[in-house]
Amino acid sequence: MRTLLKTIAAAILLAISGPALAQTDSHHPPEAAAPAQAQMMSPEMMQSMMQTMQNCMGMMQMMQGAMGQGMPMQGGMGENMPMQGGMSEAMAAYMAAMSKMDMPMMQGIQASDSDVAFVKGMIPHHQGAIDMAKVELQYGDDEQVKAWANQIIAAQEKEIAEMQEWLKGQGE
Repeated sequence: MRTLLKTIAAAILLAISGPALAQTDSHHPPEAAAPAQAQMMSPEMMQSMMQTMQNCMGMMQMMQGAMGQGMPMQGGMGENMPMQGGMSEAMAAYMAAMSKMDMPMMQGIQASDSDVAFVKGMIPHHQGAIDMAKVELQYGDDEQVKAWANQIIAAQEKEIAEMQEWLKGQGE
């Protein structure tokens, strides 16, 4: 559990400091990098990062509350963690799928071109839908819902391939 929390915290710090760190190196003094750093951290970007951090903190608090309940739960990082009394394995899998897509979506939308940003953000979003549909297929009982899950997988995989091809055409 502590390893998962440390990993999430490190990912959040990387997301926040990554653009700023990318602007500095041994060849450029910090003073020269400051204007680029300021441009990278627009108010909208900061607000978006803060929202992501709040979401992560909420998930971490829920996971901390789950400790000590003695029920196995598969964590997003492949660790076995206790599961909150009311949290099923399916719910844990859904949460892991959603958590897995957050950081790549945040990275994708940072592209300077709005079309590229949209597509780069949508690819992990679609992958998250695929991952959630796979959870439904593993844990669900209703045949109609399973049929929708299969349809979602097929449609989202097709769209991801199309978007990746479009990005290649854009030189991305």
